[in-house]
Amino acid sequence: MLKKELRLKYKNERKKLTFDEIQLMSLEIANHSLSLPVWDKTYFHLFLPIEAQNEINTEYLLQILSGRDKEIVVSKADFESRKMTHFLLTDNTKIKNNEYGIPEPVDGLEVPSSKIDVVFVPLLAYDKTGHRVGYGKGFYDTFLAECKPEVIKIGLSYFDPEDTISDSNENDIRLNYCITPEGIFEFKL
Repeated sequence: MLKKELRLKYKNERKKLTFDEIQLMSLEIANHSLSLPVWDKTYFHLFLPIEAQNEINTEYLLQILSGRDKEIVVSKADFESRKMTHFLLTDNTKIKNNEYGIPEPVDGLEVPSSKIDVVFVPLLAYDKTGHRVGYGKGFYDTFLAECKPEVIKIGLSYFDPEDTISDSNENDIRLNYCITPEGIFEFKL
């Protein structure tokens, strides 16, 4: 399927999920993360969910990262430049929804992309080779291209992978893993 078709399909699939289903599946995803080989890393980038889009509740992952004393990084999007600025999440970080309903830090201690070790990547769909489909604005493709080559990219999804995303291209940055409520998919890059 094409990215455009997959966006529509998975936005509709997400709309069908109840609040309780989202919480349960988000907790299962967080629990599966514990078996990933990433816990020796320090800087973890985590997206904060857009509730109106029924995104995965990353609060459970946040608690795990916090409990393991990891440095947690969250982003603020600039829709003019299509770039994100990354900030260390601390007890003093103020989070506010932007005009698109995306929770973002107001300000804080900036963290360069090159310092981040692991990125939990939001997505709508992905395929069996680790290609992903986001909302189509390119924020994460730009951000991941700025990261060090060995950064570990982990998608989070309620659903299993598609066989292929037919209009993927060489500029698309593939995932290393995708976590679902049922388990973990690993992609050989």
